[in-house]
Amino acid sequence: MDAREQGFVDVEIGANGLGTITFGHPMSNSLPGKILRKLAQTITELGKDSSVRLILLKSDGDRAFCAGASFDELISIEDLETGHEFFSGFARVINACRTCPKFIIGRVQGKAVGGGVGIASSVDYCFATTRAEVKLSELAVGIGPFVVGPAVERKIGLAAMSELAINATEWRSAAWAKEKGLYTDIFNDAESMDTEIDRLIAQLLKSNPEAMSELKQVFWQGTEHWDQLLMDRASISGRLVLSEFTRNAISSFKAK
Repeated sequence: MDAREQGFVDVEIGANGLGTITFGHPMSNSLPGKILRKLAQTITELGKDSSVRLILLKSDGDRAFCAGASFDELISIEDLETGHEFFSGFARVINACRTCPKFIIGRVQGKAVGGGVGIASSVDYCFATTRAEVKLSELAVGIGPFVVGPAVERKIGLAAMSELAINATEWRSAAWAKEKGLYTDIFNDAESMDTEIDRLIAQLLKSNPEAMSELKQVFWQGTEHWDQLLMDRASISGRLVLSEFTRNAISSFKAK
């Protein structure tokens, strides 16, 4: 199997100081653990790279933005340690976005599920197309959006996050997500979105890096405990995934 068929994270650093991170996986950009670790590591590295002033985070292709974590890995979990490690994947990505001293611009071209909503919630400014519907589907397979919950709640509020978490089988439109504050703007097509992304990037690359870094700290104030919080949340999901109820729910979902 070609290495890229197992998922990838690509990095491009432009002469203008823009660091572009692109992640992908053939299964609707659902991400296995090793790719999540690589994505978190890459965000952290670009945050420390003095040649990078701004980060653009996007996924591969023109369809789904991110379908969450790998379902194949989810159904293979057999013990608490493996469960905790699995659910720690998006925790690391969220915390990498949170602690990165540079602004991260998000580009969401299509649907976002579970951890994909978590990523969209963790960037500092997020663009999307009208096809970028969102769903937190975790409860439908017997778990819950425990890891991504803090990031989603921070961005759209407890009421909207609860709506997504409880009504776990229903999609919410990109317009709904914009109204709640997840997306800053939505566009009818990727080309229009990219034009506006390029405009904002050009503006930000002329801005004071120190001022942007200070603003980032202000934006994320009050989340300093998330290193531990998100790992604790991963433990909850890691325990629940081993329950008989969840195993039956996953089996039913897989059989569809």
